[in-house]
Amino acid sequence: MPKAKSTIQIKNRRASFDYEFLETYTAGIELVGTEIKSIRAGKASLQDAYCYFVGNQLFVKGMNVAQYHWGSWGQHEPVRDRRLLLTRRELRHLQAEDKKKGLTIVAVRLFIADNGFAKLVIALAKGKKEYDKRQSIKERDVRREMDRGGY
Repeated sequence: MPKAKSTIQIKNRRASFDYEFLETYTAGIELVGTEIKSIRAGKASLQDAYCYFVGNQLFVKGMNVAQYHWGSWGQHEPVRDRRLLLTRRELRHLQAEDKKKGLTIVAVRLFIADNGFAKLVIALAKGKKEYDKRQSIKERDVRREMDRGGY
C-alpha cells in the first residue's frame, strides 16, 4: 500500500523578502526524540533560521520544533542546533561560498519527503538592499493586479 502524500510545508516567508536566493539545496536533518512527530503535526517554525559551519559540518540555528504534545518520554529541546546532512561536495562548495563577503545560508522550507524523512531546503543567499525590497513589493503588487484582471 503506497504512503499518503504529505502536505507538511513549513516556509520561511521572510527569507525571500530579505534575501535574493542564488542557489538552493535540499538537506536531510539529524533529529532526535519526538522531533519528527512534531514536524509531522506542523509544529515547527523557520523564523530567523540560518545555517553555519562548525569544522566541516553544517548546522541550522534558530529552527524551532515545538515539544510533542502527546508525549512525555523522550521530549526534545525545542530550539537547538540541528546538523544538516549533505554530500561532501555540496558542503565544500557551500563552505567556500559562505566565506565570501555578503553571502549567507538561510533555511527556506521544511517538508516531509515521500520516504517519510524530514528535509530542509536551504539557500545560498545575498542580502537585499532597501531599494531592492521596494522593487520586490512593486513587482508583487503588479503581478497581483494582473492576476485580478486589473490591466
